[in-house]
Amino acid sequence: MAIDAKWKKLAQSLTKYERDVLPLLSEGKFVPIAELAKVTGLSELQVQRAVQWLENKSLAVHKELPFEVVSLEANGKRYQKESLPERRMLEVLDEKGIPLAKLAQKAGISSEEVNAALGLLRGRGAVALVKEKELRVKITERGVELRKAKFAEEVFFGKQDFPCKVQDVRPEYRKVVEDLRRRKNILRVERAVERSVALAPGAGDILQFVDADTIDAVSPQLLSSGGWKGKEFRRYDVSSGVPKVFGGKVQPYRAFLDSVRQKFVGLGFEEMTGPLVEQDFWNMDALYMPQFHSARDIHDAYYVREPKEAPLDPRLVRRVKDVHESGKGANSRGWGYVFDVKRTHRLLLRTQGTACSSRKLASPDLRIPGKYFGISRVFRHDVIDATHLPDFNQVEGIVVEEGLTFRHLIGLLRMFAKEFAGAEEVRLVPGYFPFTEPSVELYAKHPQLGWIELGGAGMFRPEVVMPLLGRAVPVCAWGLGIDRLGMFKLGFKDIRNLFSHDLQFLRDAKVV
Repeated sequence: MAIDAKWKKLAQSLTKYERDVLPLLSEGKFVPIAELAKVTGLSELQVQRAVQWLENKSLAVHKELPFEVVSLEANGKRYQKESLPERRMLEVLDEKGIPLAKLAQKAGISSEEVNAALGLLRGRGAVALVKEKELRVKITERGVELRKAKFAEEVFFGKQDFPCKVQDVRPEYRKVVEDLRRRKNILRVERAVERSVALAPGAGDILQFVDADTIDAVSPQLLSSGGWKGKEFRRYDVSSGVPKVFGGKVQPYRAFLDSVRQKFVGLGFEEMTGPLVEQDFWNMDALYMPQFHSARDIHDAYYVREPKEAPLDPRLVRRVKDVHESGKGANSRGWGYVFDVKRTHRLLLRTQGTACSSRKLASPDLRIPGKYFGISRVFRHDVIDATHLPDFNQVEGIVVEEGLTFRHLIGLLRMFAKEFAGAEEVRLVPGYFPFTEPSVELYAKHPQLGWIELGGAGMFRPEVVMPLLGRAVPVCAWGLGIDRLGMFKLGFKDIRNLFSHDLQFLRDAKVV
C-alpha cells in the first residue's frame, strides 16, 4: 500500500506533457523522440522537455544514436530539378566537336561547371580533347552510348528523398553520395543524433495511476462551469529542479574596493584623489626622484602625445628645482644636476598613487595632524601574467603628525596586511625608494602563490616635505598593491580574474 501511495503521489505531480508521453513507453523498448511527437501531437521540443522531466523523476531513460544526414545544397536542388552539367554538355556535343571556349555558352552552364563536367566525362571515356586550330571537345563512341542511358547520379536524384540518413541510402548509391560530396554545393552530409526513450526499469507500476484528465491549472471558466468537480488536480512538486536565478550583485572586486574604502574611513582616514593623466612634476619630481636616475626605470610610463605639457605653479616648481639641484631649503646636498623645467611639465598616465600624496602635501586643505588614503588606478609597461598587469590599482596614503616614527609605520603596515588581505604571515624587508628614508617592502604569504609583494612604504624625506609643505613634519607614507590584496581576500590565483568579463565566473565568484 505504501508503494502504491508513492506511485500515486508521483503520478499526480506529472505535467500534461509527461502524462501524454509516459503511457507510450515500455521497459527495454526505446521509442524515437520524433515518433513520440507524431503520436502525441506535441512538438519534438515539448517531447524532449517531457523526457527530461521524467528522467529527473527516475521514470524514463534515454539513449542517443549518432548518424549522418544527407541533404541537398543549392546546386543539388537545381540539378535535381533541371539536369546535371555533364548531361547538358553531352547533349550538345557531336563528332565534329565544339571549341572549348564556346562550350559553356552552348551547354548553358558556367565555366566552373564546364571544368567539373569535362573532368567527369573524360574519366568515363565519353569525350576527348582535340588540338586543332583551337582546342575542341568531341564526343566519343562511349559518350554516344552514355547519352542514351541515365547516369547513376540521375537515378539517385530521382529515387531518393531528401534529407535522408546515410544508412538509408541503398548500397549501390553509396559511391554516388561520396562522389557528389566532393563536388561544389551539391550534397551536404552532417552529423546528427537520434534520441530515443524507454520506461525506466521498475517504473511500470506508475502507469495505472496516470490520469489524462488531471487538471493542471484553474481558470475562471473552469470554476464557473463546474468542470473541476470529480477531477484530480496536479500536485506541485516543490522538490523538482528549477532554473537558477542570478540576481544582480556588485562585481566582486568592486565590492572589495568599496569595503577597503569603508574600512579606511572607519579608521579615521580621509580619501584623497588625483587625475589619471598626471604631470612628471607630481608623479616623480615632487617626490625627489631625479630626472636622470635609474629609479625611474621601474616607472616605465605611457606619455601623452597631445597635449604634451600642462601648466604648473612656477613658485612650486622653483622650490622643487632648488632641492634637486642643491638641496636648498631641506638641509640637503640635493642631487647635483641641472633640473629640466620643461620636462617636469610633461603629461603621462599616472605610474604611482603616491602622486596623490604629493598633491595633498602641497594643498591648502591639508590638516596637521591628518590621515589620508587614496585608491588610485596606475599604468606601467609590464608583462601580463598571473601577478602582473600593465594597469592596476594601488591603495596609498600618508599620515602627517608631529612625533611620528618609523615604528608607527610598521604597526600600520602589519594592520593593513591582516585587515585587508587576511594574511596571517607578514614579512618586512628593507627597501629603497627615492622619496622615503628609511624604506621598507611589505610581503604576505598566499596559500597557493607563496610570498607576494604587497607594496612599499617609508618616511617621506625632508626633500619631499619641505618644498611642498614648507616646514619639517614627519610623514608616514605607503603604497600597496590593492589588486594583490584583492587576490588574497577573494581567493583568486590569477590577477586577471579581478577584471574578468566572463559571465559565469562573475556569477560564481563570492562577494566579500
